[in-house]
Amino acid sequence: MHNEREWVEEIRRDYQEKSVKESKIERLQKLDRAARRPANIFAYTFGVIGALVLGVGMCLAMGVIGDLFALGIVVGVLGIAMVSVNYFIYRAIAKAGRKKYAGQILALSDELLGDE
Repeated sequence: MHNEREWVEEIRRDYQEKSVKESKIERLQKLDRAARRPANIFAYTFGVIGALVLGVGMCLAMGVIGDLFALGIVVGVLGIAMVSVNYFIYRAIAKAGRKKYAGQILALSDELLGDE
C-alpha cells in the first residue's frame, strides 16, 4: 500500500506544473549540461562518421563493394585518423565549454557551498 502511494505521488509530480523559480542546484545542473553538450554532440557525431568511413574503407579493400583495394586502404586510413583524433578534439571543445561557463558555475557553487 505504501509503495503504491509513492508511485501515485511520483506520477502526480510529473503532471504538476513546474514552479517558475528554479532552485540553485537545478541552475547549476543546467549550466553544467550546457558546458558539456557541444563537446558530447561533436564527439558522438564525428565518431560515428569516422567509424562509417573506416567501415566503407574496409568494404572497398575487401572487395565487398567493388574491387578498389587501394582506394579502400586510403579511405580506411582516413577513417582511422578521424576516430583517433576524435578524443583530442573532444577535449579541446570541452575545455572551451568549461572556460565559457566557469565563472557562472563557480559563483553559483560558491553560493550553494556557503549556504550550508
